[in-house]
Amino acid sequence: MAVLHITDIEAAINHWRRRCPSPDGVSLAPEICALGELYALMVFRREDEVDEAAVTTEAHAAWQAWYDTTPDTPCIAICSTSQGDDLCKGCGRTFDEVQFWPAFTPAQKRVVWRRITLEHSAWRFNRYAERAAEGASTRSAAAAEAAS
Repeated sequence: MAVLHITDIEAAINHWRRRCPSPDGVSLAPEICALGELYALMVFRREDEVDEAAVTTEAHAAWQAWYDTTPDTPCIAICSTSQGDDLCKGCGRTFDEVQFWPAFTPAQKRVVWRRITLEHSAWRFNRYAERAAEGASTRSAAAAEAAS
């Protein structure tokens, strides 16, 4: 089952608010109305995920249009799964997620994006300088250990 997370619904609403601002401060674009209704139902039901199949055609189209503006893959071209790691150090995806990514639906991809963003451990979330400093301290520690 593919699900849409409430944070993605919020992001899609904000995308449409920037794209189609209210001309009078009251009326809303149809995309915002469709997504807003879905968002309100999720809040009312205290849900943070909704089955993609349960989303109206209008809300799904508005969500899809937002999704099309996001990066397709978390890949940063440093793939450690090709070296045998079960979890890529570069992007944070599992071997299967990397392998089957082209076949994933947009909702399935967003589930993976959410997980790796929450984990925040992949190199894609760290600046190069931070990684270089980590590497330098590891090399210094190894050199000190080898000298003793």
